[in-house]
Amino acid sequence: MDIHIFEPQGISFLETESTFMTNELADALTVSQNKTKAHIQFKPTLSQQMSPGQQDTVLDGNFIVRYDVHRTVSGGSIQIESGYFVHYFAPEGLPTIPKNVIFVIDKSGSMRGRKIEQTQEALIKILDDLSPNDQFNLVSFSGEAAQWKPLLVPASAENVNQARSYADSIQTQGGTNINDAMLLAVQLLDSANQKELLPEGSVSLIILLTDGDPTMGETNPARIQKNVKEAIDGQYSLFCLGFGFDVSLAFLEKLALDNGGLTRRIYEDSDSTLQLQDFYQEVANPLLTAVTFEYPSNAVEEVSRDNFRLLFKGSEIVVAGKLRDQSPDVLSAKVRGQLGRSDLSSGSVPAMLALEGPSLPLPGLGPSFQHMQNITFQTESRVAEQENEFQNPKYIFHSFMERLWAYLTIQQLLEQMISASDAEKQALETRALSLSLHYSFVTPLTSMVVTKPEGKEWSEVAEKPVETKNKHKNFYLGGPLSRFRTAGDRRSRITAGPSGKTPSDLGRARPQGPLSPPHPHPLMAGKSLLPDMLLAPSILDEVFLGVDLRAGDAPQARVPAVASDPVTRRIWERKASGSSTDLSQSAKTASPPGQLPASLRPGALLVLVSQPALPTLGTTAAVPAAIQAPAVILMLPRQSVARLCVDIKHSQGPMNLLSDPDQGIEVTAQYETEKARFSWIEVTFKNPQLQVRAIPEHVVVTRNRRNFAYKWKETLFSVIPGVKLTMDKAGLLLFSSPDRVTIGLLPWDGPGEGLRLLLRDTHRFSSRVGGTLGQFYQDVLWGPPAAADDSKRMLRVQGLEYSATRLLKLDYQEGSPGTEISCWSVEL
Repeated sequence: MDIHIFEPQGISFLETESTFMTNELADALTVSQNKTKAHIQFKPTLSQQMSPGQQDTVLDGNFIVRYDVHRTVSGGSIQIESGYFVHYFAPEGLPTIPKNVIFVIDKSGSMRGRKIEQTQEALIKILDDLSPNDQFNLVSFSGEAAQWKPLLVPASAENVNQARSYADSIQTQGGTNINDAMLLAVQLLDSANQKELLPEGSVSLIILLTDGDPTMGETNPARIQKNVKEAIDGQYSLFCLGFGFDVSLAFLEKLALDNGGLTRRIYEDSDSTLQLQDFYQEVANPLLTAVTFEYPSNAVEEVSRDNFRLLFKGSEIVVAGKLRDQSPDVLSAKVRGQLGRSDLSSGSVPAMLALEGPSLPLPGLGPSFQHMQNITFQTESRVAEQENEFQNPKYIFHSFMERLWAYLTIQQLLEQMISASDAEKQALETRALSLSLHYSFVTPLTSMVVTKPEGKEWSEVAEKPVETKNKHKNFYLGGPLSRFRTAGDRRSRITAGPSGKTPSDLGRARPQGPLSPPHPHPLMAGKSLLPDMLLAPSILDEVFLGVDLRAGDAPQARVPAVASDPVTRRIWERKASGSSTDLSQSAKTASPPGQLPASLRPGALLVLVSQPALPTLGTTAAVPAAIQAPAVILMLPRQSVARLCVDIKHSQGPMNLLSDPDQGIEVTAQYETEKARFSWIEVTFKNPQLQVRAIPEHVVVTRNRRNFAYKWKETLFSVIPGVKLTMDKAGLLLFSSPDRVTIGLLPWDGPGEGLRLLLRDTHRFSSRVGGTLGQFYQDVLWGPPAAADDSKRMLRVQGLEYSATRLLKLDYQEGSPGTEISCWSVEL
């Protein structure tokens, strides 16, 4: 790969990330950068690309480059090439406008299970991110709508805590009455406006999250759209989040576009919570309202959309257009917007920007909008200089500005079609189609044809996600039928209940072995081939699924949950009563050879489980169950005891494990004493600003207000200026830097399973390190072994005394199963 970046504004940061890079491949990656240009090369040798002893390539995954440009409090940057211009606008240093936000949450029966859980998780996180200057309320709905509080309330710590409890208690049931829920949300804002309870100069947002079509109350989508538009009357912005593929996205898109917002689909997956949080971050900090772009009429023509209701922090507005043949030598532009009056009293508006006269009342907007201050940004660009600058680099893809103009224009035409009348829609579609074909863009109006390579025996069909009108059907597309649909390494069942919606408790089985063999029988519409089951991954090497079609009309039996003992390898059945049956023993005594025990014979499903072979004599013996891994192993340089094992016996709330202001590192965690494990560990770096939160399921990296989720044991190689993140196939995630302490996180699945923390290069801690674990990197005084028992010692640190005992522990630092070590153990 040979990647060139050219940005006249200057590159502020640049980072790379890969899911296939390893330390062995590090020398194949080179990154060079100056003020305006960057060059990334990845040139592995042929031997580096091949698996040892195999012909398959090891370079399979993503390679991502992220960067940004320097931004100022100006009218943005105008770039010109081949008669077209692009105007980028994202001013820095503007104060945030206070917001009033109402979250409208669907709690109908179809949200049951993981959907509502993820919504609650995201909402709780979002509530924590509210600013003290914000106001908010919650509306939950199914067949009826109900508000959490009679009025909007300030985002104080007390109110946020109460809202968290309310969100956590939401129960799902009933139908979907979107109309009443939306009108209730608008009524709450209207009432606050009339009573002058909204802060002057604030903006009001409604965020709707739903997974289905309206089924109760007003169910006609067109009437709901009309009702909501008339109620909002241009005063508030509406953002719609459609959960999954059962929702009618076209209905939500029109609902949002009619009211100055946008719609996003939230994909049902393990990171739905992060998708919701990411969306909220996009709209969390309004900076300007009523943003308009103005260009001299004698200089430009065919400009893309040039007016926007809101500009949010972290976003960028892009306007593109065509220069006239006889345009002036200098292209000037004005960007007008409005700031909240409450932001002006503090003098926080940059001095270089002139505020324009007194604030003006805005027609059609409520009292909270009536105290806005006009502001104008100005910028200009010399046409000849810009043309020359972009023509010189030979590696630039020429006509980029023209293609970007066409792309933006097509997207905006498609948006306009959603709310247009039938007569207008035809004209918009004709123009969008013409541009799509001329510039070879794949759009909803065009098609992309991929030809099948010669010699391929059967085709793979990538179907568009099923929207509402098709959700009551299952389709058999021909060819061998797999029991699982795969997307990357995520697997989900192809099942549908009688209503066409997937039952909330499906999708728990995550086989780690091969997929089921192809089966010649097509899916039966409206019938689930796979009853709900939970198979412990520890016992599952291979799963073969077969269908007894003679039992197709019989009631589906629930496959009992099974688990295995890690020592005896016995298979146990967990019954609803809580008792257990040794299935492996009953299989020996009650079943004929080659036949499963009756308790594993549901009417329409056959499950065969093959066990790993038991260790033979002469292999390494299993570690005795009594030896556990400590919560943390501390490497103590320059001390009489080089290694300290720490167990946590008393924990209340989040703990500050490590804090070193000189290193710019902080580590916090939540420890569950009942389960003897960390439920989460969070590592925060101040420079660069980076936060990593690890939970047993995955790791979330937050950078520049964006979240990136990674599964454990997926390789990762990310180079951020100042920090390198790597994760190997054992799941060891390391944060390293030439002059910093190396911090590691590991999902330990040996005895005493849970998250584990690793520390290396601890001699780099400064004298100001502190925290529950950091204290041991201060002056630690060790007492001599006790006279009566030389396996016990005392140590004193920062005025506190701890009893240390010499014990056998498992060293988790190299991964499961760990090695047996003798270390001094301390309980906190």
